[in-house]
Amino acid sequence: MALHVIVGAGPVGVGTARLLAAVGHRVRLVSRSGRGPAGGAAGGTAGGGRIEPVAMDATDAAALAEVAGGAAALYNCANPAYHRWPRDWPPLAAALLATAERTGAVLVTMGNLYGYGPVGAAMTEDLPLAATGSKGRVRARMWADALAAHRAGRARVTEARASDFYGPHATANTVLGERFVPRVLAGRPVSVLGDPDAPHSWTYLPDVAAAIVVLGTDERALGRAWHVPTAPALSQRAMARLFAEQAGAPEPRLRTVPAPVVWAAGLVSPLMRELRETAHQFARPFVLDSAAFTETFGVQPTPVDTAVKETVAWWQARSAA
Repeated sequence: MALHVIVGAGPVGVGTARLLAAVGHRVRLVSRSGRGPAGGAAGGTAGGGRIEPVAMDATDAAALAEVAGGAAALYNCANPAYHRWPRDWPPLAAALLATAERTGAVLVTMGNLYGYGPVGAAMTEDLPLAATGSKGRVRARMWADALAAHRAGRARVTEARASDFYGPHATANTVLGERFVPRVLAGRPVSVLGDPDAPHSWTYLPDVAAAIVVLGTDERALGRAWHVPTAPALSQRAMARLFAEQAGAPEPRLRTVPAPVVWAAGLVSPLMRELRETAHQFARPFVLDSAAFTETFGVQPTPVDTAVKETVAWWQARSAA
């Protein structure tokens, strides 16, 4: 089977590595720490011997090209600190693209919806990347550079775009994570941004990894971006109720954080300051259309009831442990 190289050992990178290894591929999982599934460390193996964690700085294009030599695909599953995107993403994205050009490996980038900016209808992949905020511009530039290389024949590229993650292992840096689901299950109040009743698309984390594997192994994916299969939009309140019902918890209590509080918190917290750019995503409907992926590859999103059941079970097991 083929060699696949994944940069980023967070939930998306590890999930993708496990899926690739499960069907017999060899995987190199690159991160600064060199950690891997089941506690694998740099120089060792995990995932039945098919996942090899590698400790390195992926902004070193020469070193990354050496690690990715002979690879069928190179996956960008990295996730720099939220407030450091304008500084950290450009050199990392440049190194990944240069490596794809040098090795011939397909470059699969895990993207998001920031590049579109505020929109007034369901988001499809043909929308212009018209964001004016710094994070949205960074993501748009990354894709523009990759697509230009593809069209020039220098690289083969594709990109997956998803909405906010939830599910097993989706803990930090996501709305339906450690500050949401455990509090709902415990019957504690939850602070939310924007309108708690506005429809919002939530992408199930296992579906993200499954989509990335498809994009890295199917030639039809190349030369364009794809929205990860995502179930119909539900509000923050609706999701909270589904989690509570599954766990037998009380009716959720959601408290909206006033916009002035978010603004004031941004004066001292880099993370809160960055949330100003994405406030529109929770102030009104924020809906992703993933029909193109489903129609092309025949992949459906996990039903919400199943995803909620698996998410609650994972959080309960985590709490018990």
